Amino acid sequence: MKKLLFITVLLIGPFALSQKNYWQQHVDYKMVIDVDVEKHTYIGTQRLVFTNNSPDKLDRVFYHLYFNAFKPGTDLEQNSRYSTDDSRTMSNKILMLDEKDWGDVQIKSLKQDGVNVKFKVEETILEVELDKPLGSGASTVLEMEFFVQTPAMIRRSGKNSEDNVAFSMSQWYPKLCQYDDEGWHANPYIGREFYGIWGDFDVTINIDKNYTVAGSGYLQNPELVGHGYAPLKKGVKHGDKISWRFIAPNVHDFSWAADPNFTHDYIDIDGGPRMHFFYKADSKYVNLWKEFQPNSAEFLKFFSNTIGKYPYKQYSVIMAGDGGMEYAMCTFIDGVGHPTMRSLYSVTSHEIAHTWFQFLMATNESKHSWMDEGFTSYIDDVALNVVLKEGKSLPNAKAYSDYFRWVATGLEEPMTTHADRFKYNTGYGMSAYDKGSIFLSQLQYVIGKDNFDKTLKKYFDDWAFKHPKPNDFIRSAENVSGLELDWYLLDWAQSTMTIDYSVNSLYGVDNKTKVVLKRIGQMGMPIDLRVELISGEILDFNIPMTKMRGHKPTEKSTLLRSWSWAKPYYELWIDVDSKNISKIIIDPKNEMADINRDNNHLVL
Repeated sequence: MKKLLFITVLLIGPFALSQKNYWQQHVDYKMVIDVDVEKHTYIGTQRLVFTNNSPDKLDRVFYHLYFNAFKPGTDLEQNSRYSTDDSRTMSNKILMLDEKDWGDVQIKSLKQDGVNVKFKVEETILEVELDKPLGSGASTVLEMEFFVQTPAMIRRSGKNSEDNVAFSMSQWYPKLCQYDDEGWHANPYIGREFYGIWGDFDVTINIDKNYTVAGSGYLQNPELVGHGYAPLKKGVKHGDKISWRFIAPNVHDFSWAADPNFTHDYIDIDGGPRMHFFYKADSKYVNLWKEFQPNSAEFLKFFSNTIGKYPYKQYSVIMAGDGGMEYAMCTFIDGVGHPTMRSLYSVTSHEIAHTWFQFLMATNESKHSWMDEGFTSYIDDVALNVVLKEGKSLPNAKAYSDYFRWVATGLEEPMTTHADRFKYNTGYGMSAYDKGSIFLSQLQYVIGKDNFDKTLKKYFDDWAFKHPKPNDFIRSAENVSGLELDWYLLDWAQSTMTIDYSVNSLYGVDNKTKVVLKRIGQMGMPIDLRVELISGEILDFNIPMTKMRGHKPTEKSTLLRSWSWAKPYYELWIDVDSKNISKIIIDPKNEMADINRDNNHLVL
């Protein structure tokens, strides 16, 4: 996104949006916390200005209290305990914790515009009865005092990670739930996805002077804290704690990590941003974390050039958390889980890509996890292929093989399934990551590469700093390609219909060849068909699907009449004697997720 547009969104707010009748809520957080590094607890104050841009009057609000999930008997623990596959590990870890290692968020007081309000806590959700209903277009100030006991590292957040990072603090504060055109999204937390409201964050962290803090936003007082940001001013008296103040403009979350042994490096990327790296000086992965930095910068540049310009002035890669997880202007990546350069590249590319999908285009990833994880997985594979010069013809080929294996089990659920509702953890992964990735590569097959590349950029231009839904992406693709694509969204994302085409038969008649194709699967697709001659000559054809109401660019292919999805057979004549044909292939590049590729070709 161009810098001018970014500034406009900041100054004017959600009413400057181009989509007719579109609105989104707005929040401004000011938080101060005081950390006890020995007990891994903190007390905090939060001043939240909530602007209700909806057309509705609100008489209550909800907050997420994520850390309350990490104790026995919660929805997260029970869901894990009684899961049908490999997600039971969270329950086992929680049940083995001492009580001092449970997560705990306590609300000490809560006021609306200076007046105490009634509230109740139900595990990870805080329900607040407003003193005065909040009308459309109005704002209110919610002031809170709270206490938090940081849980042991179970899922994404917590204390003393496997890399022995003291604080990995994501989803660490009482966070207002999203209210959109579908109502409140006050879902209990079971360890999966998130959905937040755009706003400005002003966060001050008072912590032991020996700790270095890394996180979202711009550090406001580097000369006071030192630690690699800037030299300390002479004569400054610190006492036992230092205040780290961060400003994060126009984000929908804020995360931070802290440890007394963090090393801090940075790279200035031409045209921005400054890219920071925080990692444990005593980690056995120090050399990896130094060597991978230049290519990490290349990943960020690739996404910025391919999708849309990164709009902030800094980005941080932080050794924290478990696995890898994206946050505002930063990512947490562990060292233990990525002990090789290739694995570190892979997770770093993936998490940086999340800055675009899902952070800058803030979909409801609980409902549309494939727009988050799937889009990220696709562009991450492409980035690795380009930056590391891997030379793969289909960068996300593994997503196809994963999808084929899961479909064969008969256990697939639609991609529209809520992230928390999948019966199988494996099924969630296939749907969100693999099938979501194929959604993009297969769309490129449908509309052509040039149109696809333009679609990614238009999607960013249309929907950055908003909350796009599946149809919003499809409309961007339709506006670029000029094709009707609602069928693709319906059939691929909202059903479990499969694709299966075959070369059914071939006949030679009067020095010409009649080819009969058959649609076996329920989902229709346009067809790329290749005829290879004995001489080595290649003849390429494109058969559009009728309800596309058009076709992709076909400069190198012969365009044939369209094929209606309702008709199982399609006949075409080739002006070549069948004796001169060596092979006929459907989808020669394997971009279509045809579940039986064995019948996609006929060898003569």
